[in-house]
Amino acid sequence: MKASSNQWKMTLFLAASLLGSSVILGQAPTSQPAPTQTPAPTTKPNSPQSAPLTLEGAPPPVSAEEEAAFKVFNDMPNDDPAKKDQSGIDFLQKYPQSRYRSQVYGWQVKYYFSKGQIDKMEVAGDKELELIPNDAQTLAIVGSALPRAMNANTLDPQKRLAKAEQYSQKALDLLPTLTKPDNMTDETFTKGKNVISALAYSGLGTVAFRRGKFAEAIPNFEKSVQVDPQPDPVNYYLLGICNEKASHFDDAVAAFTKCSEIPSGLQATCKTGIDEAKKAGATQLAAPK
Repeated sequence: MKASSNQWKMTLFLAASLLGSSVILGQAPTSQPAPTQTPAPTTKPNSPQSAPLTLEGAPPPVSAEEEAAFKVFNDMPNDDPAKKDQSGIDFLQKYPQSRYRSQVYGWQVKYYFSKGQIDKMEVAGDKELELIPNDAQTLAIVGSALPRAMNANTLDPQKRLAKAEQYSQKALDLLPTLTKPDNMTDETFTKGKNVISALAYSGLGTVAFRRGKFAEAIPNFEKSVQVDPQPDPVNYYLLGICNEKASHFDDAVAAFTKCSEIPSGLQATCKTGIDEAKKAGATQLAAPK
């Protein structure tokens, strides 16, 4: 299964300003000083927080050269994301201990996800989460992508599913703790949280689907499509399969219909799903909900 439809992945990438414009939207407050959270690709970074007053663990001072190098990366528009990615790679190679590295990793998570490069996305995500463990945005993206990208050759699939489940659930647990930045509208803040929520619920649903727990997957997929500002057709497709497997044939038809109405590579498959669910409903007894 692909990580997502290309349209949905690129929408997420281009809508990064809704998700990572400040430390508030992507990260729950912590008692420890932390590096600045991933900014929107089109905005300037927040000023780095002061280092703790200790000789150990203090980040190295930022030189004028490092500031200029990060500004080059951060100010690059997203119309050439491959070029921006290379700029980030070069920055990390030259400044491997930079206090800005979490911001570069956070941007790469969205970029690699949008390109379907899930292995690279996972590496960048884990590096960022080592620095900012409570980044709900990165947790939700990685948690939703890992179970979708699985196939017969996936190594240690149960470990991968457990990781995706942990990341997705943690993202949901963090959402109530997020506070709106002063310069963000209520509408934008709510939309950003809904995208994170939709990803996390999709992750939980896909994990349950991979485990064959179709009844458990259904409410997670339902929540995902309910809160998603732009519902992902893959979630409707999986919701249709899960409902059909659970003998909820009318619900399966409804989910496949929604999927077929969204422009994507799944439209033909979902139209076939409608017919199959109707036939199954005509010959089999529907299960009670």
